[in-house]
Amino acid sequence: MKPLIECVEAGFGYENVDVVTEVTMEVLPGDYIGVVGENGAGKSTLIKGLLGLLKPTSGAITIAEELKKTGIGYLPQQTAAQKDFPATVWEVVLSGTLSRAGYRPFYSREEKKLAEVNMGRLGIEDLKYKCYRDLSGGQKQRVLIARALCATEKLLILDEPITGLDPSAAQEFYQVVKHLNRDQGVAILMVSHDIQNMVRQAGKILHLNQKVLFYGTVEQYRNSSVGRRFLGGEDT
Repeated sequence: MKPLIECVEAGFGYENVDVVTEVTMEVLPGDYIGVVGENGAGKSTLIKGLLGLLKPTSGAITIAEELKKTGIGYLPQQTAAQKDFPATVWEVVLSGTLSRAGYRPFYSREEKKLAEVNMGRLGIEDLKYKCYRDLSGGQKQRVLIARALCATEKLLILDEPITGLDPSAAQEFYQVVKHLNRDQGVAILMVSHDIQNMVRQAGKILHLNQKVLFYGTVEQYRNSSVGRRFLGGEDT
């Protein structure tokens, strides 16, 4: 099975200052990887590198040809302005097809169909003509996932997606992501400060602190010195 993304001793940073270094990991089709670490650990910088927004300062990153063609679905952290965006749900989801539209000044029938299909997958058809800013936090996240799926069905990268959600909405969000991963084969890479929930939801853990402290399965993480330390075990 060929990786969708592979990093070998990769480093990423800004203005010749490395923020994260020596990253060796891969994202395989169907993976669900939780990226965890404390504030300043380099999680967001790594994500920018995986998205191709930053060139590696060292090492190498390889992107599968299929991802180069279809792209990566990305759900960034939401700013206050984005949460208050005055557009309909339909307009927000449909905008996810813009990379497919190229320079055309209109959406094709196929792109509109794709938006409808992804709204169905996320169970938000009844919200189609609602204003995005009037939705609950959980509903907004469903809309944004549907939008991201309009860009690609291979890989979703989610950056702190449960921030600001109440516990009930957060658990509902996790269930949506798990369904996309397990039942529809979408690879997931989720950045989260919530280590406890990540070890319950993900299949693999990438723990950063400027470098990779751990990369492997959740079971291996639980049994590792890093995992025991951060999950409240005996190795402190």
